[in-house]
Amino acid sequence: MSNDSPTPVTPPDRAAEDTRPDTRPDNREAPTEPAPASASRDTKDPLRGSRTSGIWVAVVGLGLVLLLLVVFIAQNTQSVSVSFLGWSGQTPLAVALLIATAAGLFLAAVAGSLRILQLRRRVRREARH
Repeated sequence: MSNDSPTPVTPPDRAAEDTRPDTRPDNREAPTEPAPASASRDTKDPLRGSRTSGIWVAVVGLGLVLLLLVVFIAQNTQSVSVSFLGWSGQTPLAVALLIATAAGLFLAAVAGSLRILQLRRRVRREARH
């Protein structure tokens, strides 16, 4: 059986369009809504960080610092002479260095706190005006 009827010729620019059913106007699908934020957050990373894991990392880090501090003190036990504002005395080197470090951290914290207070005051002043 032969079919003598002519086959329809489709223009080349329309051929690809006619063979792909997903591009035809009558087959359009409704846009899907995005998943809720809580669902994507739960499926994103089941092993995400938490407060407990953050505290655990801090405890381990502080434990290592404490261990290094004990080693530092044990290795620097020789006595040194220290003079400050008329006071003078003998103290182990490790103690003198730790006091100097603590004083430096205190001064840096005071300077940083004053700057933060200054910036907060400026933001409040600009928010009012």
